[in-house]
Amino acid sequence: MTDHSIPVAATADTNSNNNSSLWQLSCERLVAELPEQQFNTWIRPLPPAVITDSAEAGGLVVSLRVPNRFKLDWIRNQYAGRIESILSELAGRPARLDLALATRDSQARLAPAATATPTSQPVMAPGQVLHNGLRPVSINPGNQASPTVADGTQGGGAAMLAQPSQQQAQKPQSPPQNLPPSASRHRINSALTFDNLVPGRANQMARTAALHVAGAPGAMYNPLFIYGGVGLGKTHLIHAVGNALLKDKPDARVLYLHAEQFISDVVKNYQRKTFDELKAKYHSLDLLLIDDVQFFAGKERTQEEFFNAFEALLAKRAHIIMTSDTYPKGLADIDERLTSRFDAGLTVAIEPPELEMRVAILIKKAEAEQTPMPEDVAFFIAKNVRANVRELEGALRKVLAYSRFSHKEINIQLAREALKDLLSIQNRQISVENIQKTVADFYKIKIADMYSKKRPASIARPRQIAMYIAKELTQKSLPEIGELFGGRDHTTVLHAVRKIGGERQKNTELNQQLHVLEQTLKG
Repeated sequence: MTDHSIPVAATADTNSNNNSSLWQLSCERLVAELPEQQFNTWIRPLPPAVITDSAEAGGLVVSLRVPNRFKLDWIRNQYAGRIESILSELAGRPARLDLALATRDSQARLAPAATATPTSQPVMAPGQVLHNGLRPVSINPGNQASPTVADGTQGGGAAMLAQPSQQQAQKPQSPPQNLPPSASRHRINSALTFDNLVPGRANQMARTAALHVAGAPGAMYNPLFIYGGVGLGKTHLIHAVGNALLKDKPDARVLYLHAEQFISDVVKNYQRKTFDELKAKYHSLDLLLIDDVQFFAGKERTQEEFFNAFEALLAKRAHIIMTSDTYPKGLADIDERLTSRFDAGLTVAIEPPELEMRVAILIKKAEAEQTPMPEDVAFFIAKNVRANVRELEGALRKVLAYSRFSHKEINIQLAREALKDLLSIQNRQISVENIQKTVADFYKIKIADMYSKKRPASIARPRQIAMYIAKELTQKSLPEIGELFGGRDHTTVLHAVRKIGGERQKNTELNQQLHVLEQTLKG
């Protein structure tokens, strides 16, 4: 590459052809450095860079206009630093990458690039081959929607398969009328996006995996299996993936449905003997999002048809994301060949949100209602409503409604009045004594072992788990919990809380046990 850097640097600020050569050479380097799937997903579809010499910047400014916010953030976080280094090295002078969203006008000007001829000026000439024999960087209309369409607004729950762009509609090999009639709606809730999903430790891994899938479907974590209790945000997360993909590729074949809808489809097609229609609907998708697969339990024909769809989609590198209330091996009455495939990709849990995350959710939801939420009130509600996001939102609605109806400002006293029934029920249901009994029953030890000085692992471990849950689900302080566990010091409780909390993040089996115990205690 060294022999190219001097002439490029000498003329990069005055010759547009050499500017294109500089970007071309940098892409060639990226092809060699990045995994093929990453390059094809994030770098190949980019429009040509505009390179200018800026005395103010002290070197070259390389302007890239990206069609949507998701791609902009991802490229900035993952690749911008390396791209700048390569450009500076090739140019022999400092180069700064300027990433920004493409305006509608600029997107309209870039739209013909999808069908560019060798005489237009894409990033590289379509017929050109890189030194290492790989294909050139250009916009591929088969994989990347035109920027104008990609930035268009999504209708709430409009088409299941977003309408093809005008250029794509003119292609005789894939006319819109060939789409299966039953696949005319994607059922994605456009309000559920990554932007309004509050991130936190509880959903960090699941959210990160979902972002990867949205950016490069079919590549990694396929299938993606997300499990957790009710109301923790599983459905929000998979809708967010669907929305991100449809925004990036409006022609993608995406379908969201609840497992019961799939069961209903199987029953209808079984009665009509029209299984070809079922295959046409599900086997042709690019992304299948299916909620609550535990409902397949005991339904053999449904499981057989889902297995067939599952195999067909994976064979064509389509992506499948599923949710459940338990991890794959914990699913009852589901064929082992299915559960083994569920577990073959990536299995991640969504936990009940921690205190800080619950506070952030409350403040964000209150802002959406155009009603500021004082932080101390948000903390009060968050400390008393621990079960899941759905109950948290319900508590918030009660407080907001109580404030409006009574014409009073939102404060802790008002929140206490609004939630008195909920607080009374919760305090009555979850006590340290109840936790000790539930954990003792689960691990088949005596309740007296919770208070005893015995230290064998078969007793000490459940005792630590009970201390951890007591800290999570009650308002008791560490010394109060220690006192209820046979007069133990608060440092013993703190050690148990940290130990179990840390292991929960790494140990799937422990996490599932804690999940079952928490759901049992919450009733």
